[in-house]
Order: sequence, then C-alpha cells, then structure tokens
Amino acid sequence: MTKRAKARRKRRWGRRFFATGFVLALLAIGGFALAVALTPLPDANEVAATEATVVYYADGTTEVGRLGDATRRSIDLIDVPLDVQRAVLAAEDREFYEHGGVSPLGVGRAMWNNVTGGDIQGASTITQQYAKNAYLTSERSWWRKARELVLAVKLETITSKDDILGEYLNTIYFGRGAYGVEAASLAYFGRSVSTLDYSQGALLAAVIKAPSVLDPAIDRKGARGRWNYVLDGMLEQGWITPAERESARFPDTIPPRTSNRLGGQVGYLLEAVTSELSAMGYTENEIRNGGLRIISTFEPQAQAAAVNAVASVGPTEGTDGVRIGLAAVRPGTGEVIAMYGGPDYVAAPINNATRAFAQGGSTFKPFTLVAALENGVGMDTTWNGDSPVTVGDYTVNNYGGTSFGSVDLATATARSVNTAYVELTNSIGVQAAADAAYRLGLPRDTPGGAPENLDLTFVLGTASPSGIDMAGAYATLANRGQRVAPTTIKAVYGTNGGLQYSYTPQPEQVVASAIADQVTSVLQQVVMSGTATGAQSLGRPVAGKTGTSNSNRSMWFVGYTPQLSTAVLMAREDAEGNPIPLDGVSGGAPAWGGGSYPVAIFTAFMNAALAASPVEGFVTPAPAPAPAPSPTEATPEPSESPSGIDPQPAPTPTPTPDSPQPAPSTPAPTSPAPTEPAPVEPGPIEPGPVTPPPPDSGIIGDPQ
Repeated sequence: MTKRAKARRKRRWGRRFFATGFVLALLAIGGFALAVALTPLPDANEVAATEATVVYYADGTTEVGRLGDATRRSIDLIDVPLDVQRAVLAAEDREFYEHGGVSPLGVGRAMWNNVTGGDIQGASTITQQYAKNAYLTSERSWWRKARELVLAVKLETITSKDDILGEYLNTIYFGRGAYGVEAASLAYFGRSVSTLDYSQGALLAAVIKAPSVLDPAIDRKGARGRWNYVLDGMLEQGWITPAERESARFPDTIPPRTSNRLGGQVGYLLEAVTSELSAMGYTENEIRNGGLRIISTFEPQAQAAAVNAVASVGPTEGTDGVRIGLAAVRPGTGEVIAMYGGPDYVAAPINNATRAFAQGGSTFKPFTLVAALENGVGMDTTWNGDSPVTVGDYTVNNYGGTSFGSVDLATATARSVNTAYVELTNSIGVQAAADAAYRLGLPRDTPGGAPENLDLTFVLGTASPSGIDMAGAYATLANRGQRVAPTTIKAVYGTNGGLQYSYTPQPEQVVASAIADQVTSVLQQVVMSGTATGAQSLGRPVAGKTGTSNSNRSMWFVGYTPQLSTAVLMAREDAEGNPIPLDGVSGGAPAWGGGSYPVAIFTAFMNAALAASPVEGFVTPAPAPAPAPSPTEATPEPSESPSGIDPQPAPTPTPTPDSPQPAPSTPAPTSPAPTEPAPVEPGPIEPGPVTPPPPDSGIIGDPQ
C-alpha cells in the first residue's frame, strides 16, 4: 500500500472515529437531557425537612433548650449578610453564579482522581452538595454521583440560584450539631448570623469542609489556615478590599456546648413543655422535628432562684433517695415561672415538681376549710383538739400525741390540729371537702384523692398530689377564688414565624372571694404564729400551710403572696420507689417536720424571685354575712368509714359535733407555737381494735 493510500485510510478512520464520537456525545447529551427531563425531584430527606423545636424563656430570646436532636435553623437568604454569603462561595464554589449546576473542570478533576486510584470525589459545586444533602444519601458510589449530577442540573432548570444558595445555607452541616448557617452562628458565636461580619463569616465557611476537624476548639491552627484560604478567595474575587484582608483578625468563638443538652434543670423544663404540647394536640414528630418556636412561661431569674434555694438551704447529709420538688405559679395567669424537678435530669429523669408521688399531709386542710366556710361553719366554732379522738369508727392522733383541748377553727388551722379537722370533715362530709379541692385545682385523678377513694383521711392528706397542682390550687386562693389552670406555654410559632397558639388566661370563679379571703387570713396565721414561722423572714405578707406525712415520709410547704404561689415538697424513696422516712437528713435548714426544709427553701426562693416586685398585702376579709353555727348546732352528715378500717365500737364515748365534750386534761393553747420546737416522734394513727388500716393510710400532721 502506497503512502498516499495509507494517508487516505487514516483520514477515513479519523473521520469515522470523529463521527462515532460525535454521535456518542450527542447520545450522551441527549440521554443526559432526557434523564434530567424525566427525573422528578424526590421529597426532601430529613436533613432538609426537619428542624429542631426550640423552647425559649418567657423573655422570648433566651433559649431553654431544644426538643429534638436536629439543630437546624431556617433563615431567609436576605437575612444572611452578603459578606457571609460570599465567604461560603469563596470556600465552596467561586463560580456558582456562572455555571449550570455542574462544573466541567471539577468533574474532570474528580474523574481523573478516581481513575488514577484516588478517593471517589465529586465536583463539589454548591448545587451538587445541596442535591446530595437534600435528596440523596451519603453513599460513596458512581451511581449516587450520577444521580447527583442529574439532580443538580434539574435543580438549576427549575430553581433560581438564590433559592439554591438559600436552601444550601439552611441545610449544610457546620459542626457542633448545627445544620444551617443560623444554627452555626449561634453555636460558634452565640448570636444570629445577621450580625456577623466578613471575618466571622469566613470562619463559618472554613469549617464546612471538615466540621469535626476544623472547629477552632479542636484544631485552631487548621481552622486558621482554612480561614485564610477563604479570605484570600474573597480578595481574589474582589469581594473584600486589600485593606479589609490586611485588617482581618481571626475571630473568637464561644466554647462548644456540652454534649448532653438535657443536663441540669433543662430536661425537666423541656419535659413539662413537651407534655403540655402533647395535651394541646401536637404530634410527637411536630414536637421533635417540626421547627416550632415555643415561648415558655419560665423566667430566667426565678428559675435560677429555685436552683439556688435548694442548693443553699436544702439538706446536705443523709440525702440518699431524697427527692425535692418546687413549682411556682403566678396567680391570675397560671403561668409556671419556675420549676425545680431534681438535681440533674440526666442522672434522675423524674420530675419531682410534676410527678404525683408524695402524700400532701396537712396541706389538704385548707380544702376542708373552704368547704366548711361554704357550709356556714365559722372560724369561731370550737372543736375537740384532744389526742387521740375517735370520730365515728376512726381514731386519729395529733402530731406527737399532743392534746389541745377545745380549739376554734382558726387555731386548729394555725396549729394543724388533726383531731379537730377530722371532726370538721365528718361534720360537713368528705365529699364537700373533696369537691372544694377539685374546684381549687386538685385533679380528680390524684393518686389517693380520686372520688372513689374518699374517706375521712382525705383531710389529712393521704392523697399524693404534684407540686405544680398544689401551687395552682393555692394560687386560686391567692387570686381570691378565681382559678386559672397552670401552664408552661405562652406562645407557639411555626417555622415561618406564624403564630399558631397564644395563651390567654381564662379565670373561673370557683370559690366566693369573701371565703377565699377568709382562708387566706387564717393561713397567714400559720406563718405568724403556727407551723411555718420561718417564712416570716420573707418580709412581706405570706399565707400558706405546712404538711407532714406519717413517719415523716414527706414534708410540704405551700405558700403564697398576692403575686406568686409556690409549693415545695421533700420525700424519700427506696431503690424500688417505695416511700421511706426522711430519718437522718441533715445539713442546711433545721430538720423538723413540714416547717423546716420546705419552708426554708420556699423563703429563699421567694426572696429572690420577688426581689424586684413591690410588697403587696392581701385583701382584708369581709365580715361574715350571718352568724356561723357552732358545732352543737350543725347537723353532721353520716360519716364515711376510711378505706381499710372496719367499723368498730369506740372504746370510750366519742365527742362529735352534736355533743362536744370538754378537753379532759389539756386546755386550749393561748400562745403561739414556739419558733423552733424540739423534734417529736409522731404517733401513729390508731385504728379500731380488730382490723388495722392499710400501711401509711393516715397522715399525722405537723409538729407543734
């Protein structure tokens, strides 16, 4: 074959190769175009579609915590400073606004690296990164890469560049658990991205490449090197001036949050908010991943005061198994401004402020007092305060077996006289006392306090309410008989900032104001001369009631001023959750009955929580509209036999409201109770001679 023939043959093969290549290229382009046209955008995956619900304190700006593991925060692109946008472009895709979603040079570079044995790489345009984050998995394969290319071009054909950049900035991971530039700004600088300058924006852009490595708290040198790379790119693109580049200083960041987001009191507060959101009808997914913004009722100063009060005057020794709870409710609005659920939610994830587990003791006596006043029983009526006393078929003791003789109702309240109050309850009927408790705010399903469980021991607090329910019930008294159900939520906003719920108090007059005022007046005497004299140091009018259960298994004080109602409880449980005595608890405040730790914690908390509030007094009770009948004039209802106590004849004649008996030995007290009485071992409730009551079915009241 001649040279000319060989040349013609080469040209023919060249034209064939060129034609074949051209056809293949056209087929590839056509196939790619067809794939783009036929490929629908799938639903965004969880990284793009979910966003943590954030709970704020009542001020609306201070964050309490987050209700989901995701920490994505959406923000409009217009609210991201241009310098921050450009910093991200300089770090990740400097030709973003010039290409069509795919960078040919980047694809070629990645293919060469993959063919020569390097790691599988992508072209890493911002559009491709967003396509992978929003629609694909993190699988490292050619198939996933091909789908990424198709989706990137598809996005560019139906979505604007600004929209793609905005979505990218809201979904990319920046480390510290933060998805999106707004969450990242809060995680690294503690403030919104809208306040950042170009230097701070460059640092956020720098960590995108390797968030777990380039965090300044982990590798400051590496972070600084990448930060310089971003600033150099911004200078090269003309986005900052040489002077700005020269003057840039590596920005300081805040320390990373601890990995446990529920530690301390945060978990207790978030649990309470979650429970209320569920009751409002929000689903678990909406609560955890719906991107809601919750404004809670908790106030930072009051919450800190609750923690400090327990730490400063609570027990310090012999505290194994001891549980302390505190709940503070604002009368008139029902807002729960503070809550102490335990020492640390992670270590003890049971909220002592919302859990109903500790017998209420004599804190239930005001419920019977309300019912008595409503039934025409006056404060000056007299009752048998001896100990023991048998009422119907039930024998009851006062704390320590102390006898008080004949006492009026006001004194019986201030001195927490069990025997007088059991007689009173027998006179007006247990149902009347329970009905008053339910109206004031005690839930009908309170353990031991449900309608089907009622007996004479109800007045002595055999039921186990929660702290938040008792604070709410006493807040009704502080609000002159108008009940407002406690709440932990002020407002709920959606991801777009739209208001979904706004709390408006709905007060209901459940007890006449005149009666509520009389009860408040008597409960002030508990502080002035009764079992809670320690609360006098608050330096403002206070009303309240102490409570101690049988064998000192629980202690309570529920007290209020016109501005705030607070319940403090302390109980002990063994490893199986059974109640056991608080023996051996010491340190902090003096330990005797309901007037010790609960009163001390209450006083320390209220002093701090009300520090900025003016001193307010209670309304003076109006004169009684008609003379109150004496016990001898009252016609008692049939008594109810306490559960577990078989009716037995009393061993001695039983004083009843129909035939009051004088005290056999001890006259009625004529002076206030001592401020610091010596500890007295409480006497048990004595049942009839045949069948004993169930364990801990009775409450022996407060030390005198």
